[in-house]
Amino acid sequence: MAKTHRTAPLGVCEIMIEVRQLTKAYPDTGDGAFTALDAVSLQAGRGTIYGLLGPNGAGKTTLLRMLCTVLKPTSGTALIHGFDITDQPEQVRFQLGFVSHNTAIYDRMTAREMVLYFGRLYGIPDETLRERMHHIFADLQLLEYQDRLGSKLSTGMKQKVSIARALVHDPPVLIFDEATVGLDVLAARSLLDVVAKLRDRGKCILFSTHILREAEQLCDHLGILHRGRLLAEGTLPDLLCDHQERDLDGLFFGLMDRHEPTFRREFAEWSSK
Repeated sequence: MAKTHRTAPLGVCEIMIEVRQLTKAYPDTGDGAFTALDAVSLQAGRGTIYGLLGPNGAGKTTLLRMLCTVLKPTSGTALIHGFDITDQPEQVRFQLGFVSHNTAIYDRMTAREMVLYFGRLYGIPDETLRERMHHIFADLQLLEYQDRLGSKLSTGMKQKVSIARALVHDPPVLIFDEATVGLDVLAARSLLDVVAKLRDRGKCILFSTHILREAEQLCDHLGILHRGRLLAEGTLPDLLCDHQERDLDGLFFGLMDRHEPTFRREFAEWSSK
């Protein structure tokens, strides 16, 4: 996939995700208090992909779960298309579509039944829903698989059904949490192409990944998390200039080395598994 990131400043597009000093702390349970996310602030605009990078335990999933209203913040807040995640959680859920590496596809439902079920949960009228599903399945090249049981779908096809499920209510904001984990090379590339097309159609996408090449090729803006703190944030060209690095690998590992000297070895061991 050719590089598709752009460098337009967020000020020229509508802000769809606005995170304000978001913090999640857990009380002392015997091992000491733990802050999973520490006063993180960021913005993502319509028609852009914001890449969220960081090693395991950095706080990426905690942040995404709070944005999806699954977790309540300890302090701070966030707005999704203008709705507050703390005060307006129901409205926030209608603004979001969520895709993770855990496809959670029901084995005994067909792809069509799965997406139809979720569309009805959102209260979409049947005629509108069926027309929308046809277009989504066509875009994702799922039409020939729509009547296949979940148990008979490949991992890549299951992930596409997950995307169809996330798109069925036409949300303006999409969150992808390590969505290419477990996919083969062709399936992963297909998914990334879908993400790029959704961005080009005006969706605001928050894309969490530990695969630096994905972020470098796909994302318009980047945020690098470590132990719950946002170490760096901006467009890739700006970040490389600010930190005097040649590429994202050098930037990422340089930041990790400065904040945790043993990280490079541990990350290399983990990523090679």
